[in-house]
Amino acid sequence: MHFFTLAITWDWSNINGFGITTGIVGIIIVFSALVLLSYIYKGIPKLLQVKLHREGKVKKGAQEEVELSGEVNAAISMAIYLFLDEIHDQESGKITIKKVSKRYSPWSAHAAKMNSYFDKRK
Repeated sequence: MHFFTLAITWDWSNINGFGITTGIVGIIIVFSALVLLSYIYKGIPKLLQVKLHREGKVKKGAQEEVELSGEVNAAISMAIYLFLDEIHDQESGKITIKKVSKRYSPWSAHAAKMNSYFDKRK
C-alpha cells in the first residue's frame, strides 16, 4: 500500500523586506479601520441626540422609563405575531412539477456539441 505524504518545507529566504512591510502596513490599516468604525458606531446615538436637542424635539429630562407588566408585553408580542402572520398568503403545501418543453436555441445546440466532444475522447 502506497501512502502519499506531502512534505512542506518553509523557506525563509523567500520573505524579503517588502513582503514584511506590506503585511505590517495591511494589518495596521485593517485594525485602524476597525477602531475608527467602532468609534463611529458608538458616537451615532450621541450625534442623533444632539441633533434632536438642536431641533427642539427632545427636551432635557423628557426621557421617561416606561415599565410594562409581563401580560402587556405578551399581548403586544402576540398582536404583532398575528399581524405579521396575516401578511403571508395561505399555501396548500402541494408541490407540482411541470415539464416545460424547451425552445431551440443555438446556445443549447452548442452545449450539446461540446458534450459529444468529450464523449468521443473515451
